Amino acid sequence: MKAQYVMSYSRDKGTANWVSWHLDEAWLGSTPRQDDFRADNTLPSGWYQVGATDYSYSGFDRGHITPSADRTLTVEDNSSTFLMTNMIPQAPNNNRTTWASLESYCRSMLTGGYEIYIISGGYGVGGTGSNGYATTIANGNVTVPSNTWKVILILPDGNNDAARVTSSTRVIAVDMPNDQTILSDWRAYRTTVDAIEAKTGYDFFSLVPDSIENVIEAKIDTL
Repeated sequence: MKAQYVMSYSRDKGTANWVSWHLDEAWLGSTPRQDDFRADNTLPSGWYQVGATDYSYSGFDRGHITPSADRTLTVEDNSSTFLMTNMIPQAPNNNRTTWASLESYCRSMLTGGYEIYIISGGYGVGGTGSNGYATTIANGNVTVPSNTWKVILILPDGNNDAARVTSSTRVIAVDMPNDQTILSDWRAYRTTVDAIEAKTGYDFFSLVPDSIENVIEAKIDTL
C-alpha cells in the first residue's frame, strides 16, 4: 500500500500483478515529472529489486501503471509513480501512443465533476518491443507481458462510492497487445470486465452488489 495507489506485486515476474488507484481533480496540480526512476526498497528482504536501468537497451519502455500525470499535486505524489514496482515492460508504440491516449482520456473525464477508479496491469508472457520479441528482460528478472489491461469505473463526485454504483454506471475495460503493431486508437481494444477477469483470475468491483456487478461487467463500452 502506498499513499498514492495500492498494488499486488509478483516477486517472480518482477512487476505488479495489478495496481489500483483513485483519480479526481484533488490529485492534480502543477508538479512536473520527477523522472526519478528507482528501486522500491519496501519489497520483502531477499526479493530482487528491479532497478532504474534494468530496462535499458531492452526495446521496452519503463511503462507507468499509475501514470505520472495522475499524481501532480505534490512532488512526493509524483515521485511515488517512478518506483520500479509501478513499471511494466511496454512496447514503445503501446506505451507512448495507445496507452498514453487512454490515460489522457481518463483525466479529461474529470472535468464536470467526476471521479474514477482504475485498476491496471499486464498478463501473459512475451511482447514485441523495438528490438523484437522477448519473454523476459533484466537477465530474466522481469517478465514481459503479452498484454496490458485496464479497468475504469466512472462516477459523479460524491461519497460512499461503492454504494453509488448502478447498472448504468459507465465502465471501460481494455485489453491491448504489448507489441509495436498496436493500433493508435485505444477504443479498438475495448472489451468486458468479465473477459479481463477470465484472463487474469481477478475479481473486480467485489464491493458492488452482485446484481449490479454482473450487469456492468458484461458490457462493452460504446461511448
